Amino acid sequence: MSGDGRGYMTEERILIRDTAREFTMKEVLPVANRLDPQQGTIPMELRQKMANMGYFGIRVPEEYGGLGLGAFEYCLVAEQLARGWMSVASIMARGQAGWLRLGGKLSPKNADRMRRAARGEFLQAAALSEPGTGSDLASISCRAVRDGDHWVITGSKYWCTFADGADYITVFARTAPPPSAEKRFLGISAFMIEKPRGSLPENCEGNPIPKIGYFGWNTYELSFQGTRVPADALIGEEGKAFYLMAHGLEAARAHTAARSIGLAQGALEDSIAYAKERKQFGMPISEFQAIRFKIATMATKIEAARQLLYYVCGEIDQNRRCDSEASMVKYFASEMAEEVTSEAIQIHGGAGYTKLHAVERYWRDARLTKIFEGTSEIQQRIISDNLLGRSVTERRMIEQAFEHLR
Repeated sequence: MSGDGRGYMTEERILIRDTAREFTMKEVLPVANRLDPQQGTIPMELRQKMANMGYFGIRVPEEYGGLGLGAFEYCLVAEQLARGWMSVASIMARGQAGWLRLGGKLSPKNADRMRRAARGEFLQAAALSEPGTGSDLASISCRAVRDGDHWVITGSKYWCTFADGADYITVFARTAPPPSAEKRFLGISAFMIEKPRGSLPENCEGNPIPKIGYFGWNTYELSFQGTRVPADALIGEEGKAFYLMAHGLEAARAHTAARSIGLAQGALEDSIAYAKERKQFGMPISEFQAIRFKIATMATKIEAARQLLYYVCGEIDQNRRCDSEASMVKYFASEMAEEVTSEAIQIHGGAGYTKLHAVERYWRDARLTKIFEGTSEIQQRIISDNLLGRSVTERRMIEQAFEHLR
């Protein structure tokens, strides 16, 4: 496996990466190969093994029982887990204490939640998008109205993965009308809705969305019909949850890039192994220049994405702005992953178009990475706006989002 990244990789990081690699090959990949074709659910046993490894608390401070590490280590582990099953690399993100880490001073209750999150006992689902609102999150219409000591939430949410299996759902809802069109990002608040695992919150109905991939868990459309939550369910400041959304996007996009790289790496390794075994015209197809050049190109693209990811993670951990670079690595890695996994299917020939080989799973999941955490087109807009200029209002909004929680 390539990618030591000698400018970034310490002995500790190499150990973290290699340990995650061993865990994936032993624990994750066999489960994925067995359950993904059946659209099965990530087993609780595997989740507990992840918790024992500390993977749900990589970014949680040590004082709350986490590993106290940064985005770099987080993405190292995510890449390896995605090499086995992207859904497992994704469920890891449902720990890490979510937006609690960014919501200001912790109450004793939230401090306990942080510790539980680090142990994998308090996992979240996030409800941001809506049926009519995807990338434009400032336009959400789900509402929360104050009623005495409670908030009452009404409205629809879409693409809420793990809504049933999570211990709580973080819902972004509008609590006040925007003061102006230029400041429509204000008036949005975030709420923590605790619930039993395996069910939805009270006064909330939902249906799983039929997906072509990203199996291992369910993704829901939700309808909140007067769901009541206590006043202290508010995360951070009322009306300023857009800052929470914006502040975490750089790490989230790096995480998606890491997952993309993991998928591509799995496809590459499987293709190399298959090319050495598969014989045509009396010799392994790995002897044909067409196949050798495909593999060389695949490996080059993966390594380019990986090295850019290392740089972005370093910037995040130094608390430096890298919104362009985070968008670049998310855009480049996700586009690369679809290309590489498609080439892997081509190398496998007809066998690659069956569920007998994992490359079809890597391909299906890679296609999603170009959509979630901001589509490729959204990433291109961010990059081009930073290069060519954006409106003064939009630039000020983004600067405020970063400075507010710095």
